[in-house]
Amino acid sequence: MMMMTRSNLWSCVLLCCGLNSFLMAEESDPVIGSIGETEVHQSEVLASFGKLGDVEKEALARDPATLTKLVRSLLVQRVILQEALSKKWDEEPETQALIKNTREAAITDSYLKAVNRPPESYPSEAELKVAYENGRAALTVPRSFRLAQIFVADESGAEKKLKAVQQRLKEKPASFAQVAREMSEEKESASRDGEIGWLREQQIQPEILAQLPQLKVNAISSPVRLKDGWHLLKVMDVREPFTPIFDQVRAQLAQRMRAEKSSANIQSYVSEVLHNHPVAINEVALSKLMQNAPSTDAGVKP
Repeated sequence: MMMMTRSNLWSCVLLCCGLNSFLMAEESDPVIGSIGETEVHQSEVLASFGKLGDVEKEALARDPATLTKLVRSLLVQRVILQEALSKKWDEEPETQALIKNTREAAITDSYLKAVNRPPESYPSEAELKVAYENGRAALTVPRSFRLAQIFVADESGAEKKLKAVQQRLKEKPASFAQVAREMSEEKESASRDGEIGWLREQQIQPEILAQLPQLKVNAISSPVRLKDGWHLLKVMDVREPFTPIFDQVRAQLAQRMRAEKSSANIQSYVSEVLHNHPVAINEVALSKLMQNAPSTDAGVKP
């Protein structure tokens, strides 16, 4: 498959906001998924989405079907939790210690965020416009390509199959979608007529990117050889670089500025706590502790 670099999170934020509005339009808290009598409700899905890391959120932004995997994961986790509780696993000493540490960390994190949350008036309209003008270059969306592919894996008989794919496309170029469904060995894109979706220049392998400017819309590339095999690309559409207008990014810009302000407030707050409550560490005792700590490879023989 084509390798992708870290993408911009604007699309993920938009998806999250849209998803939230859609679900909250419902007056109740409907069941989103279930395993037997175990259920997951919409409020739990939204809460879990907020806990995802950047990588997971990027995956969801690229492919909303990832949300189904999230729900499935929540259900499996719930079933395993029930099994663990039935065996009183939560009463084990190591589990109790873990629960205590997790609880303390959660309380501390929640408190820090609450007391350092920026006022609702921040940022003002004037502050937003200044930030927009100062950050126009960073807001520019680079050239993007909407691509489809037919992939032939690098394995025995690959060259013969590649020639067969090329012959079918030569006889009927418009049959790309059908050929992708029938012959592409990258199953996820094959199920969508070979379509990969919109990719920015930075997300595309250099070997593939080098061919794209030479292709017109609906044109098919010659086979591109990568480590995993051959890729035949079809350019379905192109978007030239553009800078969103202020109104298009206003909400996302405000959200980013509030997050940055909160982070700065937390750092200042922690610095003040350390100033008012100086830390004293017994370096001698700490050194002895490290010397006596069990080795991570204890019991492992060379």
